[in-house]
Amino acid sequence: MDKLVVITTLLLLPAAYFAGSVNFAILLFRWQGLEDPRGRHSGNPGVSNVYRQGGLFWAGAVLLAELSKSAALGWITLKLLPPQGLPWVALSLLIGNRWPCFHQFRGGKGIANFLGFCLPLISPLLLMAGFGAYLVVLKWKRTAFLASFALLGFLLGGLALKVGPDPAGLTGMLLCTALIIASHRSNIKTLLAG
Repeated sequence: MDKLVVITTLLLLPAAYFAGSVNFAILLFRWQGLEDPRGRHSGNPGVSNVYRQGGLFWAGAVLLAELSKSAALGWITLKLLPPQGLPWVALSLLIGNRWPCFHQFRGGKGIANFLGFCLPLISPLLLMAGFGAYLVVLKWKRTAFLASFALLGFLLGGLALKVGPDPAGLTGMLLCTALIIASHRSNIKTLLAG
């Protein structure tokens, strides 16, 4: 591997972790003098829980902030690293979102961050299909996390096309997938329990 790529990767991985550790739901609620979003409903500082507690406007604001932050990181990574490095930076971002050093290591589940990261990487057609799948599943099942998994499938497919058959890149993708699924284990248990 090229020395410059190694150095760039070693700089991008912690940068991605710190970017993921900035949770706009927690910061926004704190700025508004509201209760920490982790204290009610699902206990998750994500867009769905912000919607439950603060309504559509604040959920949209959090989503836009998380998408913008993560998309900027995805664009920078795309410019600086070969494709097989993309999933590893995404994984570092997800780890930061899940265990944020700025918020007592209690964070979100990563869907918005992963979506944002993938925005500059995958084709608009796949993105539109993913959003379509999200809306269809949400209307059908009325469950946000299942709809998110439908979107996730398209994001992973688009990222796989970008990465190609590289074993290191595909390993990074598998780890991203495993972390997102593991982060939703309570939702999965509730669903299986009926």
